[in-house]
Amino acid sequence: MFHFKNLFQDGNKKKTILTVIIVCLLIIIASGYLYIHSALKAVNPHHQTEKRIEIPTGSNVLKIGTILKEHHLIKNPYVFAFYARLHHDENFQAGTFELSTAMTLDEIVQRLQKGGIAAIEFTIPEGTQIDEIAAIVSKHSSYSQQQFLKQVDDPKFIQLMIHKYPNMLTAAILSKQIRHPLEGYLFPATYSFYNKNISLQDMISKMIAKTNDVLSPYQEEREKKQLSVHQLMTMASLVEEEATGDVDREKIASVFYNRLAKNMPLQTDPTVLYAMKQHKEKVVYKDLKVNSPYNTYKHKGLPPGPIGSPGEKSIQAALKPAKTDYLYFLANIHTGKVYFAKTLKEHNALKEKYISKKD
Repeated sequence: MFHFKNLFQDGNKKKTILTVIIVCLLIIIASGYLYIHSALKAVNPHHQTEKRIEIPTGSNVLKIGTILKEHHLIKNPYVFAFYARLHHDENFQAGTFELSTAMTLDEIVQRLQKGGIAAIEFTIPEGTQIDEIAAIVSKHSSYSQQQFLKQVDDPKFIQLMIHKYPNMLTAAILSKQIRHPLEGYLFPATYSFYNKNISLQDMISKMIAKTNDVLSPYQEEREKKQLSVHQLMTMASLVEEEATGDVDREKIASVFYNRLAKNMPLQTDPTVLYAMKQHKEKVVYKDLKVNSPYNTYKHKGLPPGPIGSPGEKSIQAALKPAKTDYLYFLANIHTGKVYFAKTLKEHNALKEKYISKKD
C-alpha cells in the first residue's frame, strides 16, 4: 500500500539535506570571499619599515608569491598569483625591491611592475664614443672595459643585431674602415638594470633598441631626404661633436651639407681627434696630417661611420638643417659661441678675432 505520510517525510528529509548543503556552500563561499578580501589587504598596515627582497630572473608569478610570503609581505601566494592573473598583471621585473608589510596586494603588484632598485645604473652623455662607454659601464658594473669592447665588437653579436634591426643596421657598418661597427648606435641616455647579473649582450642590446626606437619615427623623413640610416647617424655624430648649444645644431648641419654639395672637404676637427684616438681642446696643424679615413681634412665626403653617439636633437638637425649659405664656422672655446661665415676671408677674420688673439 502507498503511504503518503512516508512520501511527505522523505520529501522533508530531502529538503532539509538540500538546505544544509546550500547553507554550507554559502558559508564556504562567504568564508572564501572574506579570506581573499583579507589577503588583498596589507599584512600589517601600521608597519611601514621596508624589507629588501630579491626576485630572481625567470621567476613565475607563483614563485614571486612564495618569495613574498616567505618575507611575510603577503598572506597567501596563491591569492597573489590569482589576483595577478585576473588583472593581467604578470609583467613583473626581476631585481631588488624594497617592500613593506603596510602595502596592499595591489601596491605590491604595481611596485613589482615598475621595477625595483637598479642594481646597475649609468648615463651615457651625447657624443660619447664606444671606448668611453666601455669605461662608463666598467665603472658601474662588474664588467671590465676589455670585456665590453670584446662583446660590442663580436662578429656574431653584430650579425645578431643586424638580423634583429635590419632597417637600422646594414652592411655599411661592416666596412673594414670602421673602428667599431656599432659606434654611434648605442643611444645616449640613462640606463637602469635591475638584475645585477645582466649579461653584456642584454645590456648593449638595450642601448641599440633605444636607438631604434628613437630613429623609427623619422624613417619617412629620412627617406625623403634620401639618406641611409648610416649616413644620417654619421652626419648627426659630427653635428653632436661640434655643437655647443641647441641653437647652433641646424646651422652647423647646414655648413656640412653645403660643403658636401660643393665637393669641399668637411674639415671638422672632431674627426681628426677620433682618428688619433685622443680627446683634447685644440687640434694643431700637425694633427691634420694623421693618416686615417676618418680625417676629413684629407678625405672628402662623410667619414666611414659615426664618431660618437648622437642625441635626438643632433639627429633632428641632420634631418632638418637650416637653410644658409654658410661654408665655415668656428667656436670660441672660452665662451662656446659659434660664429658662421660664407667665405674663407670672413672665416679667417673671425678666427683672428676670436681664436688667434686669445691663444
